[in-house]
Amino acid sequence: MVAAMPDPAPLLLALASEEDTARLGAALACLLRPGDVLLLEGPIGAGKTHLARALIRAALGHEEEVPSPTFTLVQTYEAPGHEIWHADLYRLTHPDEVLELGLEAAFATAVCLVEWPDRLGDRAPPGALRLRLEAEGEGRRATLSGGRPGLLAELSEAWHG
Repeated sequence: MVAAMPDPAPLLLALASEEDTARLGAALACLLRPGDVLLLEGPIGAGKTHLARALIRAALGHEEEVPSPTFTLVQTYEAPGHEIWHADLYRLTHPDEVLELGLEAAFATAVCLVEWPDRLGDRAPPGALRLRLEAEGEGRRATLSGGRPGLLAELSEAWHG
């Protein structure tokens, strides 16, 4: 019997400014690949949409209008080599509503960014990368955990590199 590898310790990053939050989004854009799901957690105003916008723009390679999917629920983008799905589940009232959005299929084939992932219930992919943003002083703190093997180490190297 092979013992399961323990989950790596969460990666904690201080984001002193909005520019640091955008830099984190850009770093993630370089590392995420189809099948990666990023669950963006934190209270209203924590910077989830700001980070998602920066990630999407970096992945696309150019400035583009990236509206919040608060009312449309899902926005999709064609990045070189893959799709990006940006979902805001704040307005969902039951996890079964996720099926109607097509998110479960996208989890396997696209890079998916999901705001308010608690609305997924038990439908959150087990290998998802969780990123929690919280206020810390004048800036924010990002706590990242989970994700595919090696992703947190790659991100730490890219961030501190």
